[in-house]
Amino acid sequence: MQQYIARPDLRADIVSGLSQVPVVALLGARQVGKTTLAQQAASEWPGPSTLLDLEVAAVRQALSATPERLLRQSEGLVVLDEVQRMPALFEVLRPICDDRNRKAVFLLAGSASWDLIQGISETLAGRILFVDVGGFSLAEVGRQNQDRLWMRGGFPRAWLARSAAEWTRWMESFTRTFLERDIPGLGSRVSPEALGRFWRMLAHFHGQVWNATELGRSMDVSATAVNHYRDLLAGTFMIRVLPPWRESLGKRLLKSPKVYLRDSGILHFLLGLEETQELPLHPRYGASWEGFALEQTLLAHGEREAYYYGTRRGAELDLMLKRRGRRWGFEFKCTDAPRTTRSMHIVIEDLGLERLWVVYPGDREYPLTETITALPLKNVRDLELRPVQ
Repeated sequence: MQQYIARPDLRADIVSGLSQVPVVALLGARQVGKTTLAQQAASEWPGPSTLLDLEVAAVRQALSATPERLLRQSEGLVVLDEVQRMPALFEVLRPICDDRNRKAVFLLAGSASWDLIQGISETLAGRILFVDVGGFSLAEVGRQNQDRLWMRGGFPRAWLARSAAEWTRWMESFTRTFLERDIPGLGSRVSPEALGRFWRMLAHFHGQVWNATELGRSMDVSATAVNHYRDLLAGTFMIRVLPPWRESLGKRLLKSPKVYLRDSGILHFLLGLEETQELPLHPRYGASWEGFALEQTLLAHGEREAYYYGTRRGAELDLMLKRRGRRWGFEFKCTDAPRTTRSMHIVIEDLGLERLWVVYPGDREYPLTETITALPLKNVRDLELRPVQ
């Protein structure tokens, strides 16, 4: 198995961003490949480059003592890895970015969205571009590896594991380190045991409408507590909170978000699965496909203006994307031969969709109606979300 996966689109986004603004921020979960991308950017930079890893105590100490002097005198590309460890640096960067004599650009990498975005929103607005770094996509690992990517997930070391046993050991180490070191490192006082229990329970609620009261009852804690747990996992990119579409249509709409584990490999690990052949036998098989296909669709077409749609009468749409002023729908079905349903026709009319794709694991693309198409997940990146002239 190949031991290096190229990520040309992300590398191009980094280079393009650094040519436009003084600061580019890579946002994504721990161990998802941000450091590798930053190191590649530094090695390919035409001038001098400096990499500062804020996980290293000596680096944090040096920057804490004289941050403005060190950063203002820097030249070329300066990489600040795990920048959420020192959010005070954002205030230091603002005057440096505005200095006409500045000789450096800055590449930040962060694993905690709320600290990073809060600091940036207050100090670096208009001076920064974000690059979202998710797990591996089908385009990166090859379409022929769809089942492997679905089972193992997109974390580089999980994907590259040489056996199921090695994959399981990495998952055990990653989840334990995340709970026992990363979360406390962000200042959270939630116990690793409580958050771990919530994480495992959430795997069984993957893809369902959020119900804090029900989850709190199951864990014997308050709804406020489980909402806090959810925000911790969402803020560290472990879960996706997909908002509902709430346009006033005179209908009784579902108003709570749906919650998914972002990485299918972590989902399967928390469900106790180790081998690909175990997946079709599990009750969460269909939900697993839905979350995996959802993430791959968002990796291909971006996370902005993404919603699900649901009514009290049962009409649902797994994903709606707004692009170029139009609405595009996606249903994710783990079946060999997708078919239309009454719900699909209802949501097309309710939302005024340009087109609806039923995304499934197969290989053949074919029309189901004039506006509904069965689409292999392998082809989702090839879609052009623009009206047919």
